[in-house]
Amino acid sequence: MNILLVDDEIELVSTLAERLEIRGIEAHWFTNAKDALKSAETVPYDLAILDVKMPRTSGLELRDRLKRKYPNIKFIFLTGHGSEEDYRRGAVDGAVYLVKPIQIDQLIARMNEILKT
Repeated sequence: MNILLVDDEIELVSTLAERLEIRGIEAHWFTNAKDALKSAETVPYDLAILDVKMPRTSGLELRDRLKRKYPNIKFIFLTGHGSEEDYRRGAVDGAVYLVKPIQIDQLIARMNEILKT
C-alpha cells in the first residue's frame, strides 16, 4: 500500500506520516502539490490523503490533477475549516472527508474501508 500525504502544515503531515509508519503503513509526505505530483510520477499511490485548504493548489485541485493521470487512486480529504461546498466537491467518487484534528485509529479505519471499494 502506497500512501501519499499532502498538507501545508509540516508538523501535522510529518507527525501523521510517522504515526502511520509506526503502524506499518508507509506514507510519503509533502507540503505542496508540486512535489506531490512529481512523486506520483514514480510512485504508484493507492491512496492520497489531502488537506482541502492549501496555498496555491487546493487539495480538491490536486485531486483533480492526480485523478486525470492516475484514475484508480482513492482519496481522503482532511480539513480544519471546510465548507459545505468543499464537502460536496470532495465527497464525490466515494472519497472520505475528515475534520481535523483526526484520531489516527479513525483515519486508518477509513483508509482500510476506502481501499476495499
